[in-house]
Amino acid sequence: MDFSTIQPDKSIALFVKNIFVFKEQESKQETVLPFFADGYPGLIFHETENGLTVQPHNKQMPLLFIYGQTIKPIELVLNGSYELICFQLYPFVLKSFFNVSPIDINDGCYNLEKLQDNKGIDATQHLQLANNLTQRVAVITDLLFTLFQLKKGLIDDSVSKAIQLILQHKGQLGIVSIASQLHLTERTFERRFLKEVGISPKQFSSIIQFQQSLEQLTVKDYTKLTDIVYANGFADQSHFIRVFKAFTGKTPRRFSSTWSS
Repeated sequence: MDFSTIQPDKSIALFVKNIFVFKEQESKQETVLPFFADGYPGLIFHETENGLTVQPHNKQMPLLFIYGQTIKPIELVLNGSYELICFQLYPFVLKSFFNVSPIDINDGCYNLEKLQDNKGIDATQHLQLANNLTQRVAVITDLLFTLFQLKKGLIDDSVSKAIQLILQHKGQLGIVSIASQLHLTERTFERRFLKEVGISPKQFSSIIQFQQSLEQLTVKDYTKLTDIVYANGFADQSHFIRVFKAFTGKTPRRFSSTWSS
């Protein structure tokens, strides 16, 4: 499998964090891509020999779709050759751009062929006619930029700023402090965040903490497990293990040994 990243065009960089490309040319190869909670929804287009299935849901995916917050660990299973393009989105765009309730697609997806004015259907057709990766990325970029131009007035700026604050502080900034900086009551802030993102600000912060610890564990940037615990703001080791297992299905030690093998 080949994996690469592409820098988003500056026209969409406000709401697209990364573009990931996964590619396999071997027709007899089975590829399993694990996905864990990272705080970001995304848009995926895939051109596959035998389709794309999400496990453990055993769900066959449409060609072009958005996915919501991934809370429980999942696997994307592809058999045969494929090209998969994933635009990683900042979570404040789900409701405004796509007119979906983010909480309704947590651990789920939305078929973009349902977009208003056939925008999703047209984009899918253009993607299928495209001759190469550059053209496909351009088609999706144009779709997202068009949606931004039409819907930018619907973006909740306070939620967008809150997400940036949580990311800057790696999930370790208190909710009361964030609400205060936004000049909102805690209750109003939590209600608006849940409406736009699909999860509470506390849960989003927990996911960002988890992602920081996952990266540290994966690159083995620690001497003992407690180094990760305290570097990422967990109360103690048992708290860290509990959170890590909830998002990966494995304890940190078991995950680390599996990853290394």
